[in-house]
Amino acid sequence: MQKLSSILLVDDDATTNYLNESLLRSLNVTDKFIIARDGLEALSLLQSQCVAPTTSCPALILLDVQMPAMNGIEFLEAYQQLPQEHREAIIIVVLTTSMHSRDLARLHELPIAGLASKPLTEEKINTILQLHFKRQLPH
Repeated sequence: MQKLSSILLVDDDATTNYLNESLLRSLNVTDKFIIARDGLEALSLLQSQCVAPTTSCPALILLDVQMPAMNGIEFLEAYQQLPQEHREAIIIVVLTTSMHSRDLARLHELPIAGLASKPLTEEKINTILQLHFKRQLPH
């Protein structure tokens, strides 16, 4: 399988980031991980790394909703304001433990490719790869 250029993990829980990175690394999905602890840090990283479509711009963002400073929904609202070249070809999947119906309704208005419940599993990763990257994990 061709690896993704990089993945941006956005979650305030260091353990979740570590487990997601470990799983994705063990499945050979990518060699490059970018970690952000909240939406503000994620926006800053995108603005500095995605000036033009380059391999430093993440192919996939796995985004938590409940975070301090700037939550996932606030991040998505700000993300929509970024110039198109900062957003080109980035797939955003929201990872969550539980969602209020109001949050779910708002997410459907924002630029996300899908939702996945935590914890991330090999099966969920394979589904994301198949749906959005036309790739799948080797068996």
